[in-house]
Amino acid sequence: MSAHQYDEGHTIAGWTGVAIATVGTSVLGVGVCAVSGALIAGGLAITVVSALVTWALHLSGWGKPPGRRPRAEWGMRVRDTSARAGHPGCVGCRMAGRGGVRATVVEARGAAATTAVAATTAATAAVAAAESVPVEPVH
Repeated sequence: MSAHQYDEGHTIAGWTGVAIATVGTSVLGVGVCAVSGALIAGGLAITVVSALVTWALHLSGWGKPPGRRPRAEWGMRVRDTSARAGHPGCVGCRMAGRGGVRATVVEARGAAATTAVAATTAATAAVAAAESVPVEPVH
């Protein structure tokens, strides 16, 4: 048996993002301890850059899609060839305009659901009518 039984998602994008975020949060921590607005702003900026760098590397194929990968793709230096088209269910790909496959609502509701919606709408209208009280202006 191998020492690694699970795909832990070790990727170039992940490790690069973590390294930059570590620097950013370290600068941010020093800024808090030193009560320095410039260091706090710098640390926040570096942390934002880490997210953007990670996202860019993911989109260029150095990340991984959501979920499990085949064992042959577990290596850190294995490039993701499906990144160009986008990963289904991946928020980062969707934000970049890739992976247009989205979960859609199945239209198998039938007449029962339509009737239930109509009954709920009618009940809501009846409650609203019963609760309305005429208001007279105060002089």
